[in-house]
Amino acid sequence: MRVKSRAAATGLDTDQNRQIILGLFRIVVGLLFACRGAATLFDVLGGPNGGVVPGFAAWPGWWAAAIQLVGGTLVLLGLGTRSAAVICSGSMAYAYFTEHQAQAVFPLENSGEAAAMFCWAFLIVAAFDHGRLALDTLCTRYRASRTSETSEPRRTVHAE
Repeated sequence: MRVKSRAAATGLDTDQNRQIILGLFRIVVGLLFACRGAATLFDVLGGPNGGVVPGFAAWPGWWAAAIQLVGGTLVLLGLGTRSAAVICSGSMAYAYFTEHQAQAVFPLENSGEAAAMFCWAFLIVAAFDHGRLALDTLCTRYRASRTSETSEPRRTVHAE
């Protein structure tokens, strides 16, 4: 008697479900990241972590928040997902190693858990497909339909 795995028994190992889960993961991570950027730039949603809104173009706070807002929104929407996720992941790696690791080695000791988690989450988003519910998918389908329409020879009907 063959024993099915739990994932196979529940149907969670299908590619369709995997794509939906990846899409939901991408949406949640992008939303949370964009909210951090909006909180820092516009003093909304509880305000910035440090309590002070950085001045326009101030390094590194304003630029980090801009990357969080724009990159998180792009990842959330699934538009330019891989490029945006790589930039977001890199910005969080930079934040961890320059701001947090100087205080202590482990994230729990240096308050760098969010930076470490976002860094790895965006690396996962960049490494794997963007999943379902992404604007990239709609754009690809649209381009494919436009290409197939233009590549078919047009028939002309002559009226007699």
